[in-house]
Amino acid sequence: MTIKHAHYVNGICGLLFIVLTSCVTVPPPKEEYAYAKAAIDAARSVQAVRYSPGNWHQAEELYRQARILYTERQFEKALDLFQKARQAAERAENSARLMRHKNGDIL
Repeated sequence: MTIKHAHYVNGICGLLFIVLTSCVTVPPPKEEYAYAKAAIDAARSVQAVRYSPGNWHQAEELYRQARILYTERQFEKALDLFQKARQAAERAENSARLMRHKNGDIL
C-alpha cells in the first residue's frame, strides 16, 4: 500500500466516522411521555383547570408542544418539554388540591 493510498483510506474512515456519529439520535422519550400524560390526567382529575388555571394551561401547552415534537422525531426537545409539562401538571394538581381543601371541597 502506498502512502497516498493510506492517506486516502484514512480520510475515508474519518469521514465515515463523522457521518455515522452525526446520525446518532436521542431515543424516543417514552417514559417521560407516559409520566407527563399521567401528571396531566391526575391534574385533570382534581379539576386543576378550575382551581389552578395558570399551571394547568402551562402544563397543557407544554404537553401539546412536546407531542408535536415527538411525532416530528425531535426527541431531545420533546424530552425537555415532557419534563416541563409533568412539572407544571404536578404544580397544577398540588395547587388545585390545596385550593379545594381550603374551600372544604371533597376530593
